[in-house]
This record gives sequence, C-alpha cells and structure tokens, in this order.
Amino acid sequence: MATYISKRLLAVIPIILFAIFLMFSLIRLSPVDPAEAYLAAAHIHPTEEVLAEKRQEFGLDQPLLMQYFHTVKEIAQLDFGNSFVTNTPVWQEVAARMPATIQLAVSSILLAIAISIPLGFLSAIYKNSLIDHFSRLLSFLGASIPQFWLGYLLIFLFSVKLDLFPVEGRGSWQHFVLPSMTLSLALIAIYTRLLRASVLEELEQVYVLYARTRGIKERAIMVKHVLKIAILPMMTGLGMNLGKLLTGTIIVEQVFSWPGFGRFFVEAIFNRDIPVIQCYVVMAACLFILCNLIVDIVQLYMDPRISIKGRIPS
Repeated sequence: MATYISKRLLAVIPIILFAIFLMFSLIRLSPVDPAEAYLAAAHIHPTEEVLAEKRQEFGLDQPLLMQYFHTVKEIAQLDFGNSFVTNTPVWQEVAARMPATIQLAVSSILLAIAISIPLGFLSAIYKNSLIDHFSRLLSFLGASIPQFWLGYLLIFLFSVKLDLFPVEGRGSWQHFVLPSMTLSLALIAIYTRLLRASVLEELEQVYVLYARTRGIKERAIMVKHVLKIAILPMMTGLGMNLGKLLTGTIIVEQVFSWPGFGRFFVEAIFNRDIPVIQCYVVMAACLFILCNLIVDIVQLYMDPRISIKGRIPS
C-alpha cells in the first residue's frame, strides 16, 4: 500500500508541471497583456513608460523559459502574487473563500450519497417496480434540467412562494438547502443509475449463486458482497465530481450569490485578474489529482482483487 501511494505521488509531479505549462502557455498566447490588465484594474493610465516598468516588475521582459521556471518556483512556494483588483495576496483571498466552497461541496455530496445509494440499490433489487420507475424519472429530471434553471425554480418555489429558505448568501443551515439540492440532483441522477446497473451486473455473478447455495442469508449477500463490489464505479465518479465541486461550482455560486471560490474565479475573468486565474487552474489540477488518488486508495481497500491483479506489490 505504501509503495503504491509513493508511486502515485511521484506520478503527480509531471502532471502538475504539465498543468502549469499549459496554464503558462495559454496566458502568454492570449491577447491580454498582464501589465495592461494590472493598470486597467488599478485605474492607471497605461503610458509606455509605466507599461515598460510593470513588464519589468512582472518579469515579462525575460525569456519565456526563464519566466516558466520562475512561475514554477513561485507556485512551489504557494506564492501566486497579488490580485490585480484587491492588491492582496491571492493565496490569502483563496483561503478566505475556500471554506464556503468546501462546505457547499461536502453538503451536496453527502445529500447525493444519502439518496442515490438506497435508491439505486433498491431499484436494482426491485427491478421494474414502483421505486425503480421513480428512480428512472428522477434520473431523467436530474440529467435534463440545467442547474441554473433548477436553481431559479427552487428559489421561486421555496423562497418566493413558500418563504421557507433564504434566496442568497451564507450563514445558517437554511442557506445550504437550496444550493445543495441544486448541485446534488445531477449527481443523484448519475449515481442512482450507475449503482443500479452495477448491482444488476453483480447479481449475475457466480459468487452470488454460490453464496445462495451455501445458505447465506440474502441480506448478507446483498449488503456485504454485492453492494460492496457494485459501489466501486460510483466511488470513481464520486472522486471526479468531488474535485469538480471543490474547484467551485461556478453557476450555482452565481445564482445563489454564494461567496465561494468559483464566484471569485468568475469575477477574476471579467477583471482580467491573471494571478487569480493562475491560482485557480493550478488548484483545480491539484484537487482533481488528490481526489482521484483518494478514490483509488479507497477502492484498493474495498476490493482486494485489485492487488491480486498485480496493481500493487503484495
């Protein structure tokens, strides 16, 4: 297990370097001059003298290779520079907004898991029953309704008409309800159908028939064996979506005026705040890699057949 984790961590380094190179190249290829963007955000008239001074300060007059190594060195030290708009360290701005995004992401994932696991499992066990038809309808709705439209529908129903939950902002538990419902419906649609298909596939396996012939109780077969194996594809999807949620659910944060990382990123794009955009891209890559690594380790723990196949040395 330790060897496997060490190898995965070493494999992360070139991926992150490639992500930084991609981010660096796209910014340099874009028509936006970082010096001009800084002066525009600071409301300073861009004369040639001032532009030259800022380009020298940002190191833009150096060769591209030197600029890239300088960028990698700064990122390794978690130094993303100062925001062009607020003139405060980007890392400080991100640290102030990440808790809100993490809270929303975790609440959405927990809500999706709490609904999709029992619903997907029962819809497979009771195939073509009422609960199976209900899960199919819920999946169709979750997959087809755009999140921004669902958010406005929930606001209209639960905030405007019924006055049960606040329209926007963050503070009490009521503020989590509508954004979490908006985010989790699409996840429920995916996980429910994924788990249903996996359970139906596992029920056809020989080990299930063998367990039944041995007289093992049906509940034990379903929970301890079938569900344990069938939930693995869902775990993979969970890791991908957790990284996506942690990098900021941009549309939902905009709809509910949620003060998270995604909303901060959108504002940075409009303001051409390049240090913030750089920080977002690097953090997104790191979070996706970290979430997938965690999912792989969990899968390794839940399914011993992975190690038997030689994925890690036993």
